[in-house]
Amino acid sequence: MAAMISEMMIAIYIFNQSMSNMQYIPSIEWIKNYKKEWLSGDISAGLTVGVMLIPQGMAYSMLAGLPPIYGLYAVTIPLIIYALLGTSRQLAVGPVAMVSLLIATGVGQLAQAGTEPYIALAILLAFLVGLIQLSMGAFRLGFLVNFLSHPVIAGFTSAAALIIGFSQFKHLLGIKVSGEKFLEIMSQIFQNLTQTHIATLAIGLVAIAILLLVKKIHKLIPGPLIVVLAGILVVYFGGLYDQGVKIVGDIPGGLPSLSLFTLDFTSMKSLLPTAFTIAFVGFMESIAVAKAIHSRHKDYKLDANQELIALGVANLAGSVFKSFPVTGGFSRTAVNDQAGAKTGLASLISAALIILTLLFFTSYFYYLPNSVLAAIIIVAVYGLIDFKEAKHLWHTDKMDFGLFLAAVLGTLILGIEEGIILGVILSMGVLIYKVSYPHYAELGMVNGGKDFKNLLRFNEAETRDEIIIMRFDAQLFFANTNYFKEKVNSLIAKRTHPKYFILDASPISTIDSSAVHALHDLIKDMKKDGITFLMANAIGPVRDVMVKSGLQGEIGSEHSFMSITEAYQYAEAKLAI
Repeated sequence: MAAMISEMMIAIYIFNQSMSNMQYIPSIEWIKNYKKEWLSGDISAGLTVGVMLIPQGMAYSMLAGLPPIYGLYAVTIPLIIYALLGTSRQLAVGPVAMVSLLIATGVGQLAQAGTEPYIALAILLAFLVGLIQLSMGAFRLGFLVNFLSHPVIAGFTSAAALIIGFSQFKHLLGIKVSGEKFLEIMSQIFQNLTQTHIATLAIGLVAIAILLLVKKIHKLIPGPLIVVLAGILVVYFGGLYDQGVKIVGDIPGGLPSLSLFTLDFTSMKSLLPTAFTIAFVGFMESIAVAKAIHSRHKDYKLDANQELIALGVANLAGSVFKSFPVTGGFSRTAVNDQAGAKTGLASLISAALIILTLLFFTSYFYYLPNSVLAAIIIVAVYGLIDFKEAKHLWHTDKMDFGLFLAAVLGTLILGIEEGIILGVILSMGVLIYKVSYPHYAELGMVNGGKDFKNLLRFNEAETRDEIIIMRFDAQLFFANTNYFKEKVNSLIAKRTHPKYFILDASPISTIDSSAVHALHDLIKDMKKDGITFLMANAIGPVRDVMVKSGLQGEIGSEHSFMSITEAYQYAEAKLAI
């Protein structure tokens, strides 16, 4: 296996020598410049994450409504592809709870979980997700993730974690629970609570306790593997399978065969909304954790668009080898980093360990209880519920707290897909509101005219009735020109004998044609009222637009100044005449 990986790395290196542009295979850089001291960390991290991925992959496959073996398929080819094409050297790609739940939600509407049609649709979904992500990367659309604000992301993630956690109670309690929305799940849990299977619950609770204890002792201890092995032994030697404890059962061995699925366009059309949601949410989660880890490693560059390409190709290639959609995961990436991973070689070693498991060890998981896999998922997603962020937002920004709460309630009540759509709408709505109604300030003179500050924040600031100074803290364009005009007129209306209006244009980065027309109208109206318009601190691009549009000529060069002080002194001098 090690020889196969080495040959693959050498082949990629040779292939790269014939390429004029190296940016599409970022792994070439660390392969060419690999240092001997990195090897021990990569081996340690690769083995640690590989051991972690075996039970985690199986658990998330079950959450996605698929047989456990598909979770192992999902951490082989996609993991290798990302290690070679991704720009993050620590990100570990594979199944994650959020994406697994989205798969269950989207595909579950078209087929029954666990059936052959369901499996085929999940694999087709991976192909669509890969195609979307690859296209986004090729067209450099990585910036789109910025349209989801942090409070919305935190709220959506927290709500999704609750849904994921409670959806596993059917395995933890050994009861029947269906439904995809939080209220449906909770209602059925309470209705069927009396049917709880005590042995199943006991195994699950002990597994949760062990996982939490292991986390406190040391994060590098493979807690999931420990509870998996313990669960198998307890069920086998205790004869609990005969007493009604649900187990994984037969898991086929061997590597995933090459599978060229049929492109059913009717199914593709039905899956597209889920595919776009997973592509977006998956990239969002992946780039977030990649950035968090990258902040501690300055020896390489993280590229959002290349990340999209790497994830896209990983999902496309994975779909050919029976993988469902994957992305970068928080917990395993943190473990990968803490275990000493320096390059993508760690992920290649993890994949090699999974391949060995597929070849020789799948039969040993026959007696693995479902409640143990549920426990692994519950403990993993609990950390995604962001209590600290909610508290922080409550104390610092009530609007952002409102966004957080709306995202939480929207996702819990409406559902996962609807929650992310609501999140995008809310983020866009706040963005539009902020650009349409930006901050502005009326300025007054402090320090004997050396500085000009916001009257609301500096009580000592002085003003003259005849001179108005306004600072507009945003670009001036079609979305906020009416607001700008309203505020200018309101400031003028407050004065008894206004003669000069000074606009501090230093924060205005751009102006468009709508803003030019608005300024034309304002200047004309001011002239009718005997008020002279003065502009100070306009930056180069703004002055260029003013000159080309003729606005500069209307203002007059004698009324344009390099600073507020110059404009104010000019107004004072004219008033003194």
